[in-house]
Amino acid sequence: MRACLLACLLTLPLPAAADGFTPVKDKDRFLDLVQNRELRIGLYNLSLNVLPDGRIDGSAMGWKITGQWAWKDGYFCREMDWSGMEIDYNCQLVEAQGAEKLRFTVDQGKGDSATFRLR
Repeated sequence: MRACLLACLLTLPLPAAADGFTPVKDKDRFLDLVQNRELRIGLYNLSLNVLPDGRIDGSAMGWKITGQWAWKDGYFCREMDWSGMEIDYNCQLVEAQGAEKLRFTVDQGKGDSATFRLR
């Protein structure tokens, strides 16, 4: 049940205006956006901290999320664990809407998207 729920949480397309989002092409720009900020999707009580040392730390629906990330060829590549359930490695296109929102699209921009508010 929990595995099914997480799959829905991390792949469910959320409404986001197509205009106003611009690709984040380099690691330094990405780090400027996420430094000392939390990525949130309130609907799922999902919050993540993407740390400069390559760690991901957060929670969703009350369960701990941990992971690792790296910036490769212009994509955010990550693997995570949600309280014992592995979330497979995937490289994602990152797009920003100002400094308020980030949209991550799996499979290097070819798959589903999730939009996070930056807090």
